Amino acid sequence: MTIQVGDVVGRLSYDCDVLFRVLAIERGVATLVGEEMRLLADAPVTDLKKMSAKERETDKKRQKEREDVSYRLFRQDAKLMKRRQEYQAASGYEETPHFFEMRGRVLHLDGDLNYLNRCTALYEKFGVPVYGVHMEEKEMPTQMASLMEMVQPDIVVITGHDAYSKAKGNRDELKAYRHTKYFADCVRIARTTVQSRDDLLIFAGACQSHFETLIKAGANFASSPERVNIHALDPVYIASRLSRTSFLETVNLWEILRNTITGQKGIGGIETRGSMRLGLPLKELDETPQTD
Repeated sequence: MTIQVGDVVGRLSYDCDVLFRVLAIERGVATLVGEEMRLLADAPVTDLKKMSAKERETDKKRQKEREDVSYRLFRQDAKLMKRRQEYQAASGYEETPHFFEMRGRVLHLDGDLNYLNRCTALYEKFGVPVYGVHMEEKEMPTQMASLMEMVQPDIVVITGHDAYSKAKGNRDELKAYRHTKYFADCVRIARTTVQSRDDLLIFAGACQSHFETLIKAGANFASSPERVNIHALDPVYIASRLSRTSFLETVNLWEILRNTITGQKGIGGIETRGSMRLGLPLKELDETPQTD
């Protein structure tokens, strides 16, 4: 069967464990991008199998089940945080006040337009304000400073695709990673704007990224501690939890990582405060000032 650009395929040498879209084919080698995982790979066309509609549907169902588990965990935690915030806001009041939330604003840079659209839809579902930007990973450092100035975010997500290649070096050599260098450059540029890791919260990385480099560059959370693949939506769960957690609270590392689809092998981080602030009273925000 002829493999063409746009086909969904699996790699025979890996038992088709990850489904990819074919981005380009040159001299018998295909450039592949993960359908659900933030992985970029090259493979000989002879190693590829075009997946049938039934096989794609089976994989889609399996991925949907994993996403649903993460979503339920996130909603459970969100309800618990809401109750705690209501209790704290009502302290000293005879009646529960109607407070409002100023959730942290997210700047999300993504090297994959399809993933960006899926991520922004999930941010909206979680009620998290987001400004999404699609650009190639190599271009991100050139635009980082201007985007920081324009958006003034509380949280920055720098992601797309990455991959580790044994042929290019060992696990500790940055040259062996396809895009980690560009992610790290973006983190450093963002940190020149806001140095405190509690005032600007950063997630950086994609599949198999060099976790240690990204954390040392200034990220609060990053991928991938065990150099494994991460799910396309994992950065959203991290950023959304930070956005909805009070700036007075430190996020529980175990809880925030368990909500992701990949878990601790794919994502790690450091103790970090949230970015949400409560306000009172809600009534004043709903009133439109009268003018003469």
